[in-house]
Amino acid sequence: MDLKKMKTVVYRKYGPPEVLQVIETDKPAIAENEVLVRIYATTVTATECTFRKGKPYFSRLFTGLTKPKITTLGEELAGEVEAVGKNVKLFKKGDQVFGTAGPGFGANAEYISIPEDGVLSIKPVNTTYEEAASSVDGFLTALPFLRDKGNIQAGQSVLIYGASGSVGAAAVQVARYFGADVTGVCSTSNLEKVKSLGASRVIDYTKEDFTKSNEKYDLIFDAVGKISFSATKSSLKEKGIFLEAGIGMGIFPHVLWTSMFDGKKAKIAATGLRSPQKRTLDLIFLKELMEAGKIKPVIDRQYFLEQIAEAHSYVDRGHKKGNVVIAMK
Repeated sequence: MDLKKMKTVVYRKYGPPEVLQVIETDKPAIAENEVLVRIYATTVTATECTFRKGKPYFSRLFTGLTKPKITTLGEELAGEVEAVGKNVKLFKKGDQVFGTAGPGFGANAEYISIPEDGVLSIKPVNTTYEEAASSVDGFLTALPFLRDKGNIQAGQSVLIYGASGSVGAAAVQVARYFGADVTGVCSTSNLEKVKSLGASRVIDYTKEDFTKSNEKYDLIFDAVGKISFSATKSSLKEKGIFLEAGIGMGIFPHVLWTSMFDGKKAKIAATGLRSPQKRTLDLIFLKELMEAGKIKPVIDRQYFLEQIAEAHSYVDRGHKKGNVVIAMK
């Protein structure tokens, strides 16, 4: 293969996983303030599958009405710095790093150029590239929801719905770190995994509806966008907060109404739109927690770049347990 070329995943129309192509393109050039990262591991998330499908249709307001505005995918990455621009101070060639690709995506590729002040940090010393890459998105989503929007406190009772997915698994661990008593909701096959992440109680949603019990929670975090504020309101304490990561259209009226009139609140967080500076601080926090053994990445399946369509098909089914990793080597 030409040393100036690389493999990358592109899609030029919405549709099933088969619209994804692995093509050969030029390696990215780097500006004076950028680093060139050779990617060793990346992931496939539910968000990227939404972008690929163009469904639900309101997502096209952001991704392009008739065809994708951004034709690359992949947000999380871990790899090695291969080159640095002349003004770069924070990184050097050979550094092992992890982080996100930024708003343009593009981590489903062998190389990527990232600004020095982008969302990038030195990789935790006790993780593989695959573990490091798979830890980023779930944590950088769960942490702002629970800490910033939910104002999570030690001793609170917190329910995580969809506790076995990438965001949910991170949320269980984040909530435990802050000293909350965690209840996880997942399917039968994931009960033990969620318990091992720190949930003191796990509910099998195929057998039990938590909204039908008398248990009340300070925080209910829907990590997968499959329940509603209306359905869960009776399970919240008097000043309880409902958080939704899926952000369907139905949540917005509740967010507006409860911000003005209701003791119980519904809140959302546009975690991907936070400044790179804030996200990088949280990424460094994640590195520290992983090195201290407080956060453990959960990897469900691993594929190679040429299997990207197969990986998307699996994520499309909606039952992944943690993260789906794409390995480059």
